[in-house]
Amino acid sequence: MLGMALAAIDGTIVSTAVPQIVGDLGGLAVFSWLFSGYLLAVTVTLPLYGKLSDTFGRKPVLIAGIILFLVGSVLCAAAWNMAALIAFRIVQGLGGGALQGTVQTIAADLYPLKERPRIQAKLSTVWATSAVAGPVVGGLLAGYADWRWIFLINLPVGAVALWLVVRHLHEPSRPRPAARPRVDWAGALAVFATGSLLLTALVQGGVAWPWLSAPSLGLFGVSAVLAALTVVIERRAAEPIIPGWVWRRRTIASVNLALGALGLLMVAPTVFLPTYAQSVLGLGPIAAGFVLSVMTLSWPVSAALSDRVYNRIGFRRTAMIGMSAALLILLAFPLLPYPGEPWHPALLMLLLGAALGLFQLPLIVGVQSTVGWAERGTTTASVLFCRQVGQSIGAAVFGAVANGVLAARLLDAPVDGLPGDLDAVTRALEDPGAFSAAATDHVRRAVDAAVDYVYVGAAGAAALALLALITLAPRRFPVITETTDAHEAAGAPEAAKTAGRSEIDS
Repeated sequence: MLGMALAAIDGTIVSTAVPQIVGDLGGLAVFSWLFSGYLLAVTVTLPLYGKLSDTFGRKPVLIAGIILFLVGSVLCAAAWNMAALIAFRIVQGLGGGALQGTVQTIAADLYPLKERPRIQAKLSTVWATSAVAGPVVGGLLAGYADWRWIFLINLPVGAVALWLVVRHLHEPSRPRPAARPRVDWAGALAVFATGSLLLTALVQGGVAWPWLSAPSLGLFGVSAVLAALTVVIERRAAEPIIPGWVWRRRTIASVNLALGALGLLMVAPTVFLPTYAQSVLGLGPIAAGFVLSVMTLSWPVSAALSDRVYNRIGFRRTAMIGMSAALLILLAFPLLPYPGEPWHPALLMLLLGAALGLFQLPLIVGVQSTVGWAERGTTTASVLFCRQVGQSIGAAVFGAVANGVLAARLLDAPVDGLPGDLDAVTRALEDPGAFSAAATDHVRRAVDAAVDYVYVGAAGAAALALLALITLAPRRFPVITETTDAHEAAGAPEAAKTAGRSEIDS
């Protein structure tokens, strides 16, 4: 949990110190790469770390991830300009990729199926606590100390996590393979290059350059070529980073697609709800953050109780109930009155967190339970990778939708010269004298309409998740019994492993 906390608190604690960082180092035009660079590094390294943990064990990968994250934190604190800080944030992200995937895999290794909801719920509370505490701690450090402390504060937390992992995490001994394990470095490089270019195109498209410009089209074109090359490399590799069975097995493929859709829809509350709360409801940044944080409070509670549902009706049906509820909640958002009260969206986010807790955890626990130790790291990494890619695609698509709706609504504004970009409009609304009363109301209504369209798009992503579960996921997940996994750890014959696999729900 301490190792997970390093990655969980990182984004929220850095975001509150951006004004101080920009004021000290400059680089306002590229500061968004403080977050994009980190996200990119985390996402593209997830498959590599998953495969390495299956090959060499979880503990060395987790230790390496913590050390790399702490090295990146020290370098960030010593950054002398914005370019250096962005580069060092990428180093942090290289460690963060190991933390996110490996911790989830270790949880499945250490705890039997009946206990996994409890430990997964505890891991969820780490993210919930970070969502609430991160902005507060970041604001205090930036306001009363120095922004460099937001990175140095990682050192004591990481040191304790590292000491506990080295001293107390004991993996069961496993038979040594007959041949020396080979790492598919060519595949790793191809995955890294493809993911980096694709995510760069998604993150910067419509921001640094127009979507149909030469840089955007060039990046997407090269990404497509590299993706085809990656497929060729992975098919020929003896131990591929992303093996074909990840997509050939219906259970894993359906969960990957469903979690990708989850990442897509999560952009609506995490990215656009704070803008709605500040620009439409007139709340301050802290109050707007708390409107969102209620979702992170109900999510782990719902996740912890989900086993009482899926033990009765199965993983697939439980996830479908959760996503069906999320679909209705997302569709209810555009029906909120204008301008409304802060408790209106807060109530919807509380319900959304409960619905998504009932959706995500059964799928993660279920898919981890369908594979043995030697495949669990790769499986977990593929699920998290798809969710991260979905989030990146969602940020690009919904950002374009919001800006398009906003620009259309501002064409008939009562004053001229209004900005057509959502971020620029939000900044302008913070100045009470920027517009007349009539113009301000018109702009607020335009922002309200833009966010409503985003939530409708998020509901469409929820429908895609349901479609993936209905059409691809088996009615009963082929769960490997605990005795089977124990036999596999002890090197039992293949016949014994196969005999332990059964088509059961839980």
